[in-house]
Amino acid sequence: MRALIVADVHSNLEALEAVMTDASQREGFDTVCSLGDVVGYGPDPGPCIDLLRSHDLVCVAGNHDFAAIGKIGTDEFNPFAAAAARWTASQLKSGHVSYLANLAKVERCENFILVHGSLRDPIWEYLVGQLAALDSFSRLESSYCLVGHSHMPFLCVEMDSDVDFRSFVEGKSTALGPNRMIINPGSVGQPRDGDPRSSYAIYDNYTGTIVRYRVTYDISVTQEKMRRAGMPNYLVQRLSKGQ
Repeated sequence: MRALIVADVHSNLEALEAVMTDASQREGFDTVCSLGDVVGYGPDPGPCIDLLRSHDLVCVAGNHDFAAIGKIGTDEFNPFAAAAARWTASQLKSGHVSYLANLAKVERCENFILVHGSLRDPIWEYLVGQLAALDSFSRLESSYCLVGHSHMPFLCVEMDSDVDFRSFVEGKSTALGPNRMIINPGSVGQPRDGDPRSSYAIYDNYTGTIVRYRVTYDISVTQEKMRRAGMPNYLVQRLSKGQ
């Protein structure tokens, strides 16, 4: 099995299509693991949900997914994110709302546990430091955990009673060995690591390896859709900067 691993699509259809095309040209994939925040920020929430669901899909909920359907509030969102959530809510059809409402916070695929934030707080916590990582490892009932939310790619390896955060180097094959690991593939629709190209990963259970890739897409098309929708200029411009 080959699994396409995506996170934080954020209603960016051009980015998601580019990722799927690129992944298909790299020996393809059998299933998709989506780590939450399919919607929010971008201009195509419904089409992104539909495209993901057209494949064999395992998907968990993110904070923007639940905010867009009123399952959680937006008090903890910044004004731009809150405005995008309100706009997204106005665009979703009943079938999209039902799908997002029924997403689990934690799912399993092969030897991976999937979650948006962390195992301690699946919706909200940013897993970016030692304490959050140690807590998630203490709750992990599998070999590996896939997370999103921070939009920052990384590998976090359990080392006895400590953790080791490592760069998830683009294009480098990483063997999944005996040490448990937390993996963030980066963001498809709104990268924040200074590189505006979409980030995703492919897991191959035949070789026991995972590789992260980047792919360019026509950012200007997405930005123009956002402008026409009246979205905040800050959200439009950040796509070009990868911030």
